[in-house]
This record gives sequence, C-alpha cells and structure tokens, in this order.
Amino acid sequence: MAALLLLPLLLLLPLLLLKLFRWPWLRWLIADLAFTVRALRCKRALQAKAAAAAAADPRGPEGGCSLAWRLSQLVRECPGRTFLIHQGRHYSYAQAERESNRVARAFLRVRGWKEDPNLDGGDGIGAPEKVARGAGDMIREAEHAPSKGNEAVPEGGNSLESGSVVALLLPATPEFLWFWFGLAKAGLQAAFVPTALRRGPLLHCLRSCGARALVVAPEFLESLEPDLSDLKDLQLKLWAAGPGPHPEGFSDLLAEAATEGEGPLPGYLSAPRNILDTCLYIFTSGTTGLPKAARISHLKVLQCQGFYQLCDVHQKDVIYLTLPLYHMAGSLLGIVGCLGIGATVVLKTKFSASQFWEDCREHGVTVFQYIGELCRYLVNQPPSEEERNHGVRLAVGSGLRPDIWNRFVQRFGPLQVLETYGLTEGNVATFNYIGYPGAVGRSSWLYKLFSPFSLIRYDVASGEPVRDDQGLCVPVPTGEAGLMVAPVNQGAPFLGYAGSPELAQGKLLQDVFRPGDVFFNTGDLLVCDAHGFLHFHDRTGDTFRWKGENVATTEVAKVLGALDFLQEVNVYGVTVPGQEGRAGMAALVLRPPHSLDLDRFYAHIAEFLPPYAQPRFLRIQESLDTTETFKQQKVRLAGEGFNPNTVHMPLYVLDQTAGAYVPLTPAWYDALLAGQVRI
Repeated sequence: MAALLLLPLLLLLPLLLLKLFRWPWLRWLIADLAFTVRALRCKRALQAKAAAAAAADPRGPEGGCSLAWRLSQLVRECPGRTFLIHQGRHYSYAQAERESNRVARAFLRVRGWKEDPNLDGGDGIGAPEKVARGAGDMIREAEHAPSKGNEAVPEGGNSLESGSVVALLLPATPEFLWFWFGLAKAGLQAAFVPTALRRGPLLHCLRSCGARALVVAPEFLESLEPDLSDLKDLQLKLWAAGPGPHPEGFSDLLAEAATEGEGPLPGYLSAPRNILDTCLYIFTSGTTGLPKAARISHLKVLQCQGFYQLCDVHQKDVIYLTLPLYHMAGSLLGIVGCLGIGATVVLKTKFSASQFWEDCREHGVTVFQYIGELCRYLVNQPPSEEERNHGVRLAVGSGLRPDIWNRFVQRFGPLQVLETYGLTEGNVATFNYIGYPGAVGRSSWLYKLFSPFSLIRYDVASGEPVRDDQGLCVPVPTGEAGLMVAPVNQGAPFLGYAGSPELAQGKLLQDVFRPGDVFFNTGDLLVCDAHGFLHFHDRTGDTFRWKGENVATTEVAKVLGALDFLQEVNVYGVTVPGQEGRAGMAALVLRPPHSLDLDRFYAHIAEFLPPYAQPRFLRIQESLDTTETFKQQKVRLAGEGFNPNTVHMPLYVLDQTAGAYVPLTPAWYDALLAGQVRI
C-alpha cells in the first residue's frame, strides 16, 4: 500500500528536478561546482608533473624546466601526434623536440659547453652547472624567499652565460617555437619583443631586459637597417632566423642549428634554483608609454599548462591560434596551454577574417582562441553560406564586447564563448565558464577558494583607492564598480618588471584589509552584479571625471557600438581649457555603406547615456589605430585633442543650446577658448 502511495511521488520527481534545474541559480551552482572540481584536478595534475620532474634523473631530459620536461613527456607518450600545423605543414611532437634540441645545442655551443660522452651515454653536455632541485624544496624556499621581481638586469655583452637573455624579434612561425623551447632547454631566458617596434622603443626593450643576443626574422632585417649601429653599440650577438643576405655582424642561426645533434639534453641545464625564478620576459603593450618587460616565472609557465584543461578543452581538440606569440595570450595560454593537454594547434602568422572559416573547415578546428576585436572583424565580414559550416564548438579568449558577443553567436553558432580575464604580470585570472553574455568571470565563494580577489572602492579623481578612518580599503557593494585586487603570496606572486623598481610603483597595495597585507593592483575596474557575475567596467587610466561624475570609456563605447552605422568606436577623455576634468570624445569609423546620421546619434545617446557621459566631441576616421594585440590607442588621440586647425579630419561638437551635434569649426573653437560657448 505504501508503495502505491509513493509511486505518484516517484513519477513526479523527474518533473520536479527538471523544474528546479530551470532555475538559473541552480544551474550556476552546478557549473560552479563542476569548474571547482576541474580546477582541483588540474592543480593536482600539475603538482604530480612537478613532482615527477623533481624525482627524475637530472641527467635525463625530464629533470629540467617545465617546458623541457613536458615536451619530453609528450614525445614519450605520443611522438607521432601532430603538435603544430602551419601553412599546410604538419609538425609532430617528436619533430618539435628534435628541432628545439638542435637550437638548444647551438646556443650551448656559444656558451662554450662541450659534449661529454662519459656523462650520459654521449648526449650529455659537460659537467652540471647547477643541480636540479626538488619541486617541494623549491616551493618551500619560495614561501620564505623575498620576491626577486626587480633585481638589477646585467649589462649587455657578447657572451652567453646561464640565465642570459636572448631577445626574439620573430613573427608567429614554427621557428619562433623552436627558438623559444631551445632557449629554455639551454638554461637561457627568452624575451619576446613585439614585432612592430623599431628605433627608440626597440632599443628600450633590449636594454630594459638586459638582452645579450637578438634573433631577427630575415624579413625584418631591411626595416632594422637604421638601428644596426645602435644594436652593435649594445654589444649584442646578432643572429638571423634564416638564410641571407644578412647585414654585417649577423649569422644564420638556423644553419648553425642544422649542424647540431637532435638527441635529448640533460635536465639540469634548465632546472631552476627556485620555481619563482624568471624564465622569460613578455613586454606590456605600451599603450600608455614605453613597453615594460614583465617577468614570467617558472611557476607561471607551469600554471599556464593547465589553462585549456580549465577551459574543458581536450587532447583530441584542434586549436586555432592567430595571435602574436610575443603576447601572453598567444605564447603562454595558446602554446603552453596546448602542451599541457597534448593537443594540436593550427598556427596562423597573420589573422585573416576572410579565410578564417575556411581554415577551420580545412583543419577540423574545434577551439578558437580570440583576443580583443577578432570576433568583431568576423561579424563585419559579408555573409556567406559556408560561415556556419564548421566544427568550432568553443571560442575562448578575452576582450569580447557584449554587443559583438550576441552577434557572433547568433551568426556563427551554435558554439560556446568562454570569456576570461587576466594580465601578463598579474596573479589573478577569472573564467566565465557559464557563458553568461558580457561577463568576464564569476565571483562565487567556490572560485575564490583557489583564486581569491576583491573589488575595492576607487577614487578616479585622486587615482587612489578609498580608505576608511583606519587607513584600510573599502569593499564595494554589489553593482558598484571597484578596483580588482588580489592577495600576493607564494602561490600567486608578483615578480614585477625588469629594470628599475619604480616601474612597479603602484602595482602593489599595502594595508588593504588588515595592516601588513599586500595585494596586487590590476588597475582595472570591475562590477559584480546581483547574480555573482563579473563585468569589466574600465581601466583606471581610461576612466575620467567630468562634471563631478566618473565616465567609463568602455560603457560609453558599448552604447555607441549599438548604432548600426558605426563599425568602430574609441572613447577617451580630452582636456578642455578652463574646465576641470576631461570631456568625452569619440573617434568613429562608419560601417560601409552607411553615412553619419548625427540626428540618430544624438537621439541614441540622449536616451541611453546620462548627460555627463555623452561625448562632447566626435572625430570621424577611416580606421582606428590599434596595437598588434588589438588594443585601442587612446593616448595619442587624447594628446591631439579637438583643435580643427591641427586635427585634419571631420570634427563635431555637442551644441548644448541646440541639442545637436554641429561641425566643429575654427570659429567655434576660438569661441570655446574665449569662454563664449559652453559644453
């Protein structure tokens, strides 16, 4: 009888569970739990790999730095699996190992190492210069050792010693990887130089990281001609990454490597003394000044091996990578993340929106890594019948605007977008593993167990965090923009930049929540909404103050981007004579074949933006300048201002009296300077 009474309840249970699962908070909780489990598994796997390396014979190939032993492991497990596809050529993991071994031996020969057949069967390289340390020992030492983030960088020289810096000025090609891996195996530090830099900025980068040598792609040699005398003054050893003709002083590194053996190298050559030791340098974008050389530790490289595992990408996936390898997203997340799971990466030297989906179909791509505006370039392409005929299931990256997000998924789906947030030199990262449109991550207590962070109140006018009567920082409530900070500790250090300690000024905050604590300052303002999702608000240097209110450039750009006749928008603040703060200005690129509709523009901003956030000035351009990592250039535009006598392109100003945008003429500009008009 009791069974008969329970039968209706049992029949209703699936319906009840289905209804509960429709509740968003329950789905989000399940996703939080799933990601936490994945993160813990990833952490244990990385610890096991490090322990195996520590226990390995230091004379063997698996006793060195994480890049060296991970590649060696993959060669042992799956030597024939395709690691890299580039311009139709396939390279297996075994080929990557052989090519990087040859390069490493070429570097070691310059260091003066000689083969010692009595050491390890004919493939050893001399007597150990340093003994591989156990992973546990290194981590324990790191817990008590002070950060070495700003130690002095040695002066340049023509010789290479253990730990010397070799700068790579190379496009995204297989050779970039062979040189990078070879440097790591030889116990040398790579510095990834942005390929567009020349003259002063290039020399600054080489000096700041203390480079002893420079490897240049042959196609860059002609543009480097004006810099040759300065490069020689730095006493750099100069290599070309391919055959000549070469300028005087350059030799062909690939030719030198071709004469070397391809056998494995002993791990002690690359084993760090401390897991927080610097293993390479990646330069910041330099959008607000000269680039800075961010120190990347062996610990960070190890952690990046788990990136794609956290994104739920698997060994059988094929990853499409069209980002510069000198950027963290391309090298550490794309390449090192691929090594972490043993997958295949399709490397594209230069992004092509018109060829993107064709490449994806040809190579069976399942995962696409994006940054900045790549997805916007794709949605701006003319429609094609083949654009949904692909196998891409996941797009992972950062910087995808919410308006582009929806257009991208609707047009090219079904696929998942996994937006992430992080900084090259930072110690915190977030993942929007739920796929909530417009968010960069979650602020759940589960996530903060292994990646803690906080949002604190920030004063845009002073450029400093707001502090209470006790001198401590103030957390922001839900829905308010706050400065993201993360505690600095042995598991999440901040190593700073090469060169002067002043370069890291402001990146560390003390006495945040209690006296003596230290937090990393991301310099970014984020908002946590009522559902626990994090949204990027603006960079502290981009947010400006006008009419006593804070204006977030990203928020204004998002509103303007909803207009169908605008293709690109760049919002920034400009100084106005006689006015406090900065007024909003927008550089606009029209979407062909549309024309500028000022009436619609004004009606749109009047409806969706408060008066203080409405751009006072408009600047119409054919294109917008960006860095090679698709970050918008704002400093130069702000410096040029809105003077029609010097800015030779269409300018408009918001006439408050008329309630409309009107052409900004020299007469109007003079009237503004004289205080005869208001904005």
